[in-house]
Amino acid sequence: MKFGIFYEHQLPRPWNDGAEHRLFQEALDQVELADKLGIDYAWEVEHHFLEEYSHSSAPEIFLAACSQRTKNIRLGHGICLMPPKYNHPARVAERIATLDLVSNGRVEFGTGESASLMELGGFNVGFDPVEKRRMWKEGVEQCTNMMVMDPYPGFKGEFFEMPCRNVVPKPLQKPHPPLWVACSSRETIKMAARCGIGALTFAFVDPREARQWVDDYYRIFKEECVPIGHAVNPNVAMVTGFSLHADEAESRRRGEDGLRFFRYGLAHHYIFGEHKPGRTDIWANFEKARHALPAAGADHGIGTPDQLRTHLRHFEESGVDQTVFIQQGGRNKHEHICEALELFAKEVMPEFQQREIAREKREELAPFIEKAMARKQAMKPMRDEEIPVFVALGRKVAEEGTGTERQKQNAKLWADAAKVTLSDPLRHDPKASVKQPELDS
Repeated sequence: MKFGIFYEHQLPRPWNDGAEHRLFQEALDQVELADKLGIDYAWEVEHHFLEEYSHSSAPEIFLAACSQRTKNIRLGHGICLMPPKYNHPARVAERIATLDLVSNGRVEFGTGESASLMELGGFNVGFDPVEKRRMWKEGVEQCTNMMVMDPYPGFKGEFFEMPCRNVVPKPLQKPHPPLWVACSSRETIKMAARCGIGALTFAFVDPREARQWVDDYYRIFKEECVPIGHAVNPNVAMVTGFSLHADEAESRRRGEDGLRFFRYGLAHHYIFGEHKPGRTDIWANFEKARHALPAAGADHGIGTPDQLRTHLRHFEESGVDQTVFIQQGGRNKHEHICEALELFAKEVMPEFQQREIAREKREELAPFIEKAMARKQAMKPMRDEEIPVFVALGRKVAEEGTGTERQKQNAKLWADAAKVTLSDPLRHDPKASVKQPELDS
């Protein structure tokens, strides 16, 4: 079983000068430490306008910074919002590929939709869950096509359209980084399996209940998978809390409120809250409600090394491929997070790294993956003669007679220079005096 750490960049009020700066710098230090300790994944969410709960609105920037301070840890979008009004698919493809290049091929491409009024309304995405799912599917499918096809033929769909373009750069991982989708229910788990992508599960499922989720996923993957991308990623990851100390009471003192605030802030923005932007104090409301909130102990990843080991074994026995730790929540302290990660790497992680379950699962799934890829109907590539030619704007304006005299003169000069160079570049005299056309901004 693999292990990951997860970031919302939570920042409860009151906010002091420099608090956000410190939050991000400490998170970078934690990811760097996790990389040195041998933890497998660092996941970073994308959320917008969710004050206190998540100040992570530009995950590609944070993950790029992580890439330059680490060597081995996988860098996961957990998740990138795919409805085109959040992020145009071409921009996503460009950012994912660039991150993959600067990280030497360590990107995990997690995707999702979001379901908070603050985000959906802020970008005018719409609240219909069926329509949101269609937006997600269209965005993910075309984004992976853009990362693979040379050129991308263009697309006119339900939610976005664009003409033929070659989207560059291309990712280092071929055909593209592993795909995931955020899952909060068994139905989404099933959808992930049908699409052949990893299920990044944020439902805080009990390890024993996880067995049903995992069984559903792999049964459907084997029988019904039609890949949405150009490769499959059969994996199930599940989140849990995380606070570790030799003394159970101290572990709870350090981490229980962080996990409870994580859940409370999530519920505030997604389920029951009333929010006045820039004014609502979620932490103050949490403190008032604390006495009524459920406890979070060893069955939530908070306790001693022995307790955490038992907790993780249940996930492993259920077939979970990766457990993701929510260690940065509420007012959890940076030094406590680092101490817990070091203790985990020393006393808990080695046992799980020694097992060969992942290799055995890959071998078992190989024939089913082959069948799934055979079911995919890929977008048809363009023949060379079908690829359109696009004339530069300056020339187009000049030829249509709508440009200024300067634009027309520049277009003629550039055309003459191109004609000389392209017709016989070996005969072109580099010493010859050629007037350099001026570039219009």
